[in-house]
Amino acid sequence: MATDMVTTIRSWVNELTKVGISLLALTVVLQIAFGQAVPFMPVDVIGNITALVATLGSQGLVGLVALGVLYAIFQKKDA
Repeated sequence: MATDMVTTIRSWVNELTKVGISLLALTVVLQIAFGQAVPFMPVDVIGNITALVATLGSQGLVGLVALGVLYAIFQKKDA
């Protein structure tokens, strides 16, 4: 029973993550198409991504390791 609950929660988290990544990609495309002032998106997504990459880049090896960990998390396939 507990295994079923954990599996259900993992599937919800997996689906929510997929939706979040899709929304992130959509906001990037919209911001590229319409520029900074996307009327219904008050957040500067491209600016935030650029700041994150700059922060990771300025950290040297630690930033590279953090980027590798994030990549591994997103590439992990369920068995």
